[in-house]
Amino acid sequence: MILLRASEVRQLLHNKFVVILGDSVHRAVYKDLVLLLQKDCLLTPKQLKVKGELNFERDELLDGGQRGPMHNGLDYREVREFRSDHHLVRFYFLTRVYSEYLQTILEELQSGEHAPDLVIMNSCLWDVSRYGSDFWWSYLENLENLFQRLGQVLPESCLLVWNTAMPVGEVVTGGFLPPQRQRTDSLKSTVVEANFYSATEARKHNFDVLDLHFYFRHASENLHWDGVHWNGRVHRCLSQLLLAHVADAWGVELPQRRPVSKWIKKKKPGQTVEGPRPSLLGLPPQHLPLPPLLPSHPPPLPLPPPPIPFYQGMPQFPLGLPDICFSSDHTFQSDQFYCHSDVPSSTHTGFPFENNFMVGPQLLVPCFPTPCYQQSAPVVHRGFSRYRPRGPYVPWGQRPRPSKRRTPPRRQ
Repeated sequence: MILLRASEVRQLLHNKFVVILGDSVHRAVYKDLVLLLQKDCLLTPKQLKVKGELNFERDELLDGGQRGPMHNGLDYREVREFRSDHHLVRFYFLTRVYSEYLQTILEELQSGEHAPDLVIMNSCLWDVSRYGSDFWWSYLENLENLFQRLGQVLPESCLLVWNTAMPVGEVVTGGFLPPQRQRTDSLKSTVVEANFYSATEARKHNFDVLDLHFYFRHASENLHWDGVHWNGRVHRCLSQLLLAHVADAWGVELPQRRPVSKWIKKKKPGQTVEGPRPSLLGLPPQHLPLPPLLPSHPPPLPLPPPPIPFYQGMPQFPLGLPDICFSSDHTFQSDQFYCHSDVPSSTHTGFPFENNFMVGPQLLVPCFPTPCYQQSAPVVHRGFSRYRPRGPYVPWGQRPRPSKRRTPPRRQ
């Protein structure tokens, strides 16, 4: 898997409306994406810890948070939005996977000025810890209701990615837990079981699933002392996994980069995590130093295959003219934000690229730009076909990746 830089993420999500729904872990997913849209640096411990702030990296708190009472109750609300000339990212804090509040959110998205292009969602920890001893029955029923409703509300062109819940520590003391359940040791296995049910239900309704629990199951050294939250390095790795999955689903070829050394700390066999330590809580300075150069042909990392295989038959694209959309001073217009067409417009010409583009399954590692490794931007084409078999992501005569939500034609 390759590493996307801020300029490439801006191009991948150019004129896209991204919606993220979830708990405090996915609030950090939102924050890291907002940060990555602007600059190549990691979230600081303070940025990860603060919640409900009025502003974060040029975003805006729309509802809840510090505009209302700050608490850890079931009715806590926090709605954030980052908007630029060509990007729109919104976050909704959830305490339950399906509720009247979520129905209100879906109605708002359905009737809003812009339809979402990408929805990223997870809800688990609150569901299995704050709704009584009979939480399993309600969680399974809510999952079924959620995906049925999403299939009715979301447009055919929208990509929904259901993230499995991240692993939790052996001892969990998160603020979302009620006092009587602090320092619980049963939540770890409950999360694994809940991930199985939620992923199964999502696939049943033909939605994408990204198994974050699988990717970070050996990364407990990066857990915060509360056993729930993660450091900025993990969240950047998470963002890159997510963006690679999105690029693959949209048929976007990404530039190949040199592999770099492992940077996510993994627990060694027999090693235990014993509460907070400086190595778990501390982060390098906001702007990381450049990594040392590696050999020209280092061996690949011996990682297990992902649970959802990436599409490997990615076609090559003809060379295009350099993209000029980011040098434009024109502000974002509603009619150009969601114009899905089979042919890119004149303002969204192809990007130049090398012949070694690829999408791979290896776990990514952050490496920030060096003068020796300046690569071309990823190939991103605006718009894609909703019904026609041919689209802008494949040459003529080749079949694009079919939509998982589209019912295949019956054979005669």
